Amino acid sequence: MSAKVAASAAAAVADIAGGASLAVGGFGLCGIPDALIAAIAAGPATGFEVYSNNCGVDDYGLGILLSAKRIARVTASYVGENKEFARQYLAGELEVELTPQGTLAERLRAGGAGIPAFYTPAGVGTPISEGGLPWRYRPDGSVAVASPPKEVREFHGRRFVLEEGIRTDFALVHAVVGDTEGNLVFDKTAMNFNPLAAMAGKVTIAQVERLVEPGALDPSQIHLPGVFVQRIVDTGPQDKRIEKRTVQEATV
Repeated sequence: MSAKVAASAAAAVADIAGGASLAVGGFGLCGIPDALIAAIAAGPATGFEVYSNNCGVDDYGLGILLSAKRIARVTASYVGENKEFARQYLAGELEVELTPQGTLAERLRAGGAGIPAFYTPAGVGTPISEGGLPWRYRPDGSVAVASPPKEVREFHGRRFVLEEGIRTDFALVHAVVGDTEGNLVFDKTAMNFNPLAAMAGKVTIAQVERLVEPGALDPSQIHLPGVFVQRIVDTGPQDKRIEKRTVQEATV
């Protein structure tokens, strides 16, 4: 058995200390590392700095850590399905950096590729580049911390804003299949942020629905090579949650 294989989700996250920065994969509730998040929630660590597309819902995924007030800061692109997130942010209990979705994806990828920063046209001429976005409010509703202005340069007659790559202490990801060396295969929409989050982590922990031996995966079908994964744990089939259920009444 590879040294990368952890006996349980709890064992895989046991050394994640309070104040750690976490890149967390998933898109909405699709492909989130729910078992790893639950294992962290079962421990005492708090004060996390989280980088993720969104922050789960009130009772699932990162929403569990958020409801327990274990997250100090979030960098995300979409947070609209979590009422507790909005409450904490507006009450001054949570620092939030909102960033364009494509920019967040590239910041994670760049960090994993060793690129410290890059220029993008997204956000030029808006508070994203000019500064002033409220990162943290005071309880009275005034702004306690605002985003600083970013460097803007012109290339070939067009303006671009400088964005920094993201590197985190740990990354938590979910894959449908992985081998004991950490090579991973993601399923459909789960491809959106899991590979990028995995690249950004100094220590990447992957939960997989099915763990196989080396050589069982077709090399051409591997989405993320094991060089980016330091730990892997078999958590079995994932319960598929629906973020917002919409139903239609039966017609007679």
